[in-house]
Amino acid sequence: MSDFARVADPARPLRVVQVGAGAMGLAWIRTLAASRDVELVGVADLDVDRAAAAVRAVGADAEVDVSLSGLLTATEPDAVVNVTVPAAHGAVNIEALFAGVPVLCEKPAAPTLAEAVVQVAAAEATGRLLMISQSRRYYAALAEYRRRIAELGPPGLLTTGFFRGPRFGGFRDEMEQPLLVDMAIHAFDAARYLLDAEPVSVSCESWNPAWSWYRGDAAATATFLFDGGTRYVFTGAWCADGLETSWNGEWRATGSGGTATWDGEDRVTSSVSGAADVPPGAGEQIAGALAEFVAALRTGAEPSGAIARNLHSLAMVEAAVRSAESGTRIQIAALLDQAHRDALSHPVREEVRARLESWSPQP
Repeated sequence: MSDFARVADPARPLRVVQVGAGAMGLAWIRTLAASRDVELVGVADLDVDRAAAAVRAVGADAEVDVSLSGLLTATEPDAVVNVTVPAAHGAVNIEALFAGVPVLCEKPAAPTLAEAVVQVAAAEATGRLLMISQSRRYYAALAEYRRRIAELGPPGLLTTGFFRGPRFGGFRDEMEQPLLVDMAIHAFDAARYLLDAEPVSVSCESWNPAWSWYRGDAAATATFLFDGGTRYVFTGAWCADGLETSWNGEWRATGSGGTATWDGEDRVTSSVSGAADVPPGAGEQIAGALAEFVAALRTGAEPSGAIARNLHSLAMVEAAVRSAESGTRIQIAALLDQAHRDALSHPVREEVRARLESWSPQP
């Protein structure tokens, strides 16, 4: 059991306010409206007309406002779902936590590891749950693949190949590291789940192919060392037209007992136990994240996406970027130590600062 407070009577749905009504926000609103476990009671967005249109689109009876503050008073929610842009995640999450309301937040927790560390401290200071939605953890096929990997004995090598050519336009085209920063966190987080281990260090190279339509590096190869000696290798490109992989990539694990693969969709194959097509589960992607969040609030059990646990997935991204930029291997414990020091230099509430100052340095 975790030390955050449990909320709400299990006999009734959780009253939820969502912040952010853009494209991803609308997907979340639809998921909330379709769930029996929650009741959407409010939507906040800087564009209040967009928020109202999103509420109408799902036929919900929910209040709208330009900010979270008004909705916290008007609706007295049991939880907040944060689907704002990453730069706004920290302010929204901390406001909700200090109002006594737990939060389910879209990934990434923050643009930087230090900002995410501040949010870890805020969650601890308030005793409220802050969970990060890593939606691509929630696939029945991924869970089955994890079971197949366990049959092999401790894996020596896990690999992901990710090759797609989406033409998003907008901010991704201008990012310095669009693949590593915006997409690779899904694969990195899944690797932690599959290996049930934490990363130790990484060496990464990134580049931008001559034909790329991105300004920054749209291709990368990163080799992580994990606890126990397993190497995890991610190789990907976001300007790879033709023969594209799944959005989850293509996976291979090798251990002393054999090899297991996953096509990123429904096909899981093992040299030990054969192949299987795994049907979708009852709740996958963001619906799966919502279900785990609700279960955590009902029972007090810590979810896999609790921000203190999710920190290592974000650390993998930041470490890979720093390695690519510096040409050196980055130690993740040292990176987390630096993030803690940087967090102490941020202007934060006294309760948050006290929590930060109470932590021992990373070993």
